[in-house]
Amino acid sequence: MMFWRSVVVKLWFTILLFFSFVLSVLTILLLQFFENFHVLEAEKDLMQTANKVTYLVDEYGDSPHDDRDLLVRLIEQVKDPLNRIIILNNQNQYWVSSSEDETLPAFETEWIYRDQGLYEVINSQATFKQKMELPGTNREVLMVGRPLNGQNGAVFVYQSLDIVEETTSQTTKLILLAAGIAIVLTTFFAFFLSSRITSPLIKMKKAARELAKGEFHTRVPVLTHDEIGELAVTFNRMGRQLKYHIQALNQEKEQLSSILRSMADGVITLNRNGEILLSNPPADRFLHTFNYEKGTRSGDENQQKIPDDIRRILDQVISAEQEVTREINLQGRDFVMIMSPLYDKSFVRGAVAVIRDMTEERQLDKLRKDFIANVSHELRTPISMLQGYSEAIVDDIAETKEEKNELAKIIYDESLRIGRLVNELLDLARMEAGHIELNLEHVEIKPYVNRVVKKFSQLSQDKNISLKTDYHLSESHGHFDPDRIEQVLTNLIDNAIRHTDEHGIVEVTVRSSASRLHVSVRDSGTGIPEEDLPFVFERFYKADKSRKRNEGRKGTGLGLAIAKNIVEAHDGTIQVHSKLNEGTTFEFFLPINIK
Repeated sequence: MMFWRSVVVKLWFTILLFFSFVLSVLTILLLQFFENFHVLEAEKDLMQTANKVTYLVDEYGDSPHDDRDLLVRLIEQVKDPLNRIIILNNQNQYWVSSSEDETLPAFETEWIYRDQGLYEVINSQATFKQKMELPGTNREVLMVGRPLNGQNGAVFVYQSLDIVEETTSQTTKLILLAAGIAIVLTTFFAFFLSSRITSPLIKMKKAARELAKGEFHTRVPVLTHDEIGELAVTFNRMGRQLKYHIQALNQEKEQLSSILRSMADGVITLNRNGEILLSNPPADRFLHTFNYEKGTRSGDENQQKIPDDIRRILDQVISAEQEVTREINLQGRDFVMIMSPLYDKSFVRGAVAVIRDMTEERQLDKLRKDFIANVSHELRTPISMLQGYSEAIVDDIAETKEEKNELAKIIYDESLRIGRLVNELLDLARMEAGHIELNLEHVEIKPYVNRVVKKFSQLSQDKNISLKTDYHLSESHGHFDPDRIEQVLTNLIDNAIRHTDEHGIVEVTVRSSASRLHVSVRDSGTGIPEEDLPFVFERFYKADKSRKRNEGRKGTGLGLAIAKNIVEAHDGTIQVHSKLNEGTTFEFFLPINIK
């Protein structure tokens, strides 16, 4: 099938078929012409012979016997050796010549008188030319007849048609040989012409395939100055223009892709069928979170169609041809989706959705609103106590020295608490402003961690909590600020003990490799609600929402925020994993060698 699809074959076959048809018609006409021509020529020769014989009969027919012998000899010399001649004076007086064609039978005079056409030559003085079959034989002959001048007789000359047919056969062979040679030459010429014509087209086909693969530097050689040459020039010009436009499109696409990748908001372009045409990384993360929230399998986030909930928003946009805004809550985060229709002239061909994560903004708004309330709440209790106990001293409510000393001790503790809160706020503000200073040292890890953990041994024993350490150290030393990291460890271990019930477990695990130090603090305590996990490192976050002031769980709510800033100042990361009523794990990672 591929053979017949070739332009060369089609053009070659068309030329060959056309020429073969013309040559076949011409051959048939030539064969017919030469067949008639040979018959006519044979008739002409026979008639000339008959005329000569008639003339000789007129001259010597009435002569003596010797002249008759001369007449016979002259007739034998005039006639063709393969012919037979009949000179008929009447039915009983006639003469038949001999012939070298032994297969040619002698003519019987009875045949002449029985055949109407032959008899009319004698009777009506008309000539006769005709192909006929000799009576009583299967031999066809060509016979001519001519009446004798002034006599009741005629001259008949005939010869076998095999001679004419043999001549015609020889001519036919020559014509067929010439036709065969012509067809062979035509085949070669047609194939050569087809190849010459289609060779540039084949090169253009290969060049077009290269263009389809993106090889825009491909050029077609211009070998002629005819239409095909002009086609090659136009093809090369098209390749250059295509390369220019493709490069321009790629630049626009890369520019658009860079803009979309650099955007903090997610962008999704959709068609009317809900298929995703374009999306950026924030949008991909949103879809991943959406699929996870809705219970879709993890492999389905790469699907080309949007989820059904978003599809309903798309249908509303297409039907109403208006912008639609929706708020979506996923995994404790707040998203706002603004979907607008995309038009192809007056037809809505799809929509573009802009997805903004409003979690941090709303959390900042909440933090701004809660900051004053939190600070006021944290300061109100100690200030109230300072005010109340100082009034008791001023009003001499405390009569004994021991009572006054007790009140003064409470006032002192609360003032320390206020100072600690103010100092932590100042430290946190400096850290968030990037003014933290680190005193980096090479520290032996295991003794360092043991010393920090040992400070909580008495507290853990008092609460009947098992405090454990576990080490997996490939590097025995780390490079960090020991005071700041001790502050982080102290906060994490203290929180773990305070939020773990009696007979619980607190485990400190330390791992080190050639690149980083990994420290985790795991407890079996009450855990942190899932909705609070994104905010545990914010200022004034407290797991105890009731704000009870028991001794076991009191705190300022600034410790984890400070710990996060200290770890990040060391180019590290800190994270939390927790399940309600199962426990919490805080872990942070530090590079072994901080630059």
